[in-house]
Amino acid sequence: MSIRRYALAVLVSIFAAQAHAERILIAAEDDWAPYSAKRADSPEPDGFTPTLVREIFARRNIGVEFVTVPFSRCLHYAETGRTVACFNVTITDENRDQFYWHPTPMFHEGLAIFALRGRFKPELSSKDLEQYKVGITNAYTYPTDFMQNPRIERSVAQSDANLLKMLIKGRVDFIIMNTLPGQLRILDEQLGSKIERVGMISLDGFWLSFSKNHPDGERLSKIFEEELNRLIVSGRVAELELNMKARLGFRVPQDAQVGH
Repeated sequence: MSIRRYALAVLVSIFAAQAHAERILIAAEDDWAPYSAKRADSPEPDGFTPTLVREIFARRNIGVEFVTVPFSRCLHYAETGRTVACFNVTITDENRDQFYWHPTPMFHEGLAIFALRGRFKPELSSKDLEQYKVGITNAYTYPTDFMQNPRIERSVAQSDANLLKMLIKGRVDFIIMNTLPGQLRILDEQLGSKIERVGMISLDGFWLSFSKNHPDGERLSKIFEEELNRLIVSGRVAELELNMKARLGFRVPQDAQVGH
């Protein structure tokens, strides 16, 4: 076979492989750095989770395209089958039967309590929030016992950024954000001198919620579980987490890493 014919055969095989590779659409949360956030220079998401998801499906020759949207829309897209999945989602009593879940969480993250600096003494728990007004973010998932506690007055904001404004203006006594994303947002907004972490509600796992209204939802959830466990055993998931924290470097205070 001539070199020209050989090169042509190689190109044909490559294009054939690409043509047969499966491609899927997944909804990504747009405002939850360092796990998933919309890039300033691209509609593609950036962070730990999209990197992990790409690697997992690439192991099965499945290409992933992302649509980066607010979390409430992310859930809606997966629930209605517009996308095959959404991330990053915790499992609660309310959503447990709405999606297909891979048994193993991708990572764990603390759900933290924040307050104006110096107003409350750490270390508070969910029980200590009773009789106070507490800010939470619209459409985010929270532990069932926290959401159903009638002695906690909850006030809903449209975003974590709005939560910080509510706290600074005195409209709420506490706000609830995940530890590492919350600390990063506080630093980005230069509010470290005014707001501090004063407690923890829970340590939560995070998953992809696979759609029950998408024809490939159940099948892909099983593939994801198989390959996620292989990457965990190989040490690759731990490596990605360490790389994420190394990139953050000195920007992360020690208490931002509670639960990791």
